[in-house]
Amino acid sequence: MIKDKISEIINYESFAVSQIPITDDYQKAIELLYERVHHLNGKVVASGMGKAGQIALNIATTLSSTGTPSIFLHPADAQHGDLGVLQKNDILLLISNSGRTNEIIHLLELTHNLVGEIPKIVISGNKESILAKNANAFLYTGNPKEVCPLGLSPTTSTTVMTVIGDILVSLMIEKIGFTAEEYAKRHHSGYLGQKSREINKNNKK
Repeated sequence: MIKDKISEIINYESFAVSQIPITDDYQKAIELLYERVHHLNGKVVASGMGKAGQIALNIATTLSSTGTPSIFLHPADAQHGDLGVLQKNDILLLISNSGRTNEIIHLLELTHNLVGEIPKIVISGNKESILAKNANAFLYTGNPKEVCPLGLSPTTSTTVMTVIGDILVSLMIEKIGFTAEEYAKRHHSGYLGQKSREINKNNKK
């Protein structure tokens, strides 16, 4: 019984991932990231509230470790001084399943007041939201129903958001020609650091 339920959950989430809409906005997002970070020396400022914020943090740290400098800005802390990390050449990566998260919408206003208009990449399940309409690149999740039995807890939505983040990371690695040698410079310890140095050593043979 429980094995059947587990299989059902895995199949459901796998299907949701397979239904992520593939649009031209992914190309827009990559070009924006490349221009702002690698041409203008800005950085990615990722933000989200709650579970979406945890996904934003994961994307930011993974981008940084693969050659695209990024930080996570908590939208609530932004209202208490942390907004000062933003600079005019940066790019915002905003994540909200509903597209109506008050703290993220407020962040749009605060950002405009501080540095003016900067590009925004939005990951959301709501195509009609304020966030979607303010996005320079809108990455739609497909708005899957949550696998949570209550239909409330972020589960399938966060899985899909994570995959979209992985897409951005992978495409940026290829875009900038990021190598195992560069990876090793950012990973001095642990298994990944050792593995990247071994790969780099083998590539030089």
